[in-house]
Amino acid sequence: MTGRITVLIVDDSAVVRQVLSSRLRGSAGIEVIGAVPDPIFAMEHMNRTWPDVVVLDIEMPRMDGLTFLRKIMSTRPTPVVICSTLTRKGAETTLEALSAGAAAVVAKPTTGLKKFLEDDSGDIVAAVRAAAASNARRLSPANRAQAYVPAGVGTPVGAGGPVTDTERVVAIGTSTGGTQALEVVLPALNRGCPGIVLVQHMPEKFTSAFAERLDGMCRVRVKEAADGDPVLPGQVLVAPGGRHMELQRTGGYRVRVFDGPPVNRHRPAVDVLFRSVAKVAGRNAVGVIMTGMGDDGARGLLEMRKAGAFTVAQDEATCVVHGMPREAVLLGAVDRESPLGSLAEVIHHHG
Repeated sequence: MTGRITVLIVDDSAVVRQVLSSRLRGSAGIEVIGAVPDPIFAMEHMNRTWPDVVVLDIEMPRMDGLTFLRKIMSTRPTPVVICSTLTRKGAETTLEALSAGAAAVVAKPTTGLKKFLEDDSGDIVAAVRAAAASNARRLSPANRAQAYVPAGVGTPVGAGGPVTDTERVVAIGTSTGGTQALEVVLPALNRGCPGIVLVQHMPEKFTSAFAERLDGMCRVRVKEAADGDPVLPGQVLVAPGGRHMELQRTGGYRVRVFDGPPVNRHRPAVDVLFRSVAKVAGRNAVGVIMTGMGDDGARGLLEMRKAGAFTVAQDEATCVVHGMPREAVLLGAVDRESPLGSLAEVIHHHG
């Protein structure tokens, strides 16, 4: 990649193309090399000049974004940012896109689009930067399947039946590349694992569909967390997009889901969850920080380690973006670095 991040925008809305082009061109180190209305025009453009990052709409004429994404990832894996509507259908399609190799997602409303894009342009700029920093080959489904065979070659890790130890809890934090990585880790767990609380950076309204998708893949139960939900063995609680989640203890473990300002530019923030786990669970916890841009979770993981928790970072070789894990390692917050395919085994062994 050159010093500047070159971006191609593919969206059938002239308003979106105009506003995104303006905002990205106004950001240091980003160059918009084209803005086209559909994937057919995009392919013609890419045959001449291949971009570092593609910003892609899902619903377009002539060829939909999902089909185009799969074509890109199968021929020349390239970081793709999905710009998707805040609808249930949009969320489900976007999750398919993430599974197919998209690096990041930015939500857009069905009304008030121009004002939203102008007011929230920082999200698209951050998403483009995160995508540019990602390893697109690790996002490709074909390469992911070859590289990240879970421990036990597909056999779920852990005891066959539910456990009764409710003292143990596992906290997981991830961002860019996390949706794909979690599709490797969580299906490798069985109902014998401790209760899991999870933050995946994701826009509001997308986490419910994400949890349902994972639930259909896993032996453990996966659900979007609601305020007051108990943390139970064999269950994963996913923090809702747009809200923070922290661990509390009133008899047993429960989660508090609440509004609040972004932390490290994120809501939910991994640091909010990890710091609460450090205070409430101490040495009875395991902290796992996975692929992601930036440093969210690094300081919280350090607090967990100081409180006696066992802490793990996904290793650089299997991360899509080795940002959050690297920062945690540099802070001295990590007991062990593990490849993606071994994380389920680590969770079971130490959880």
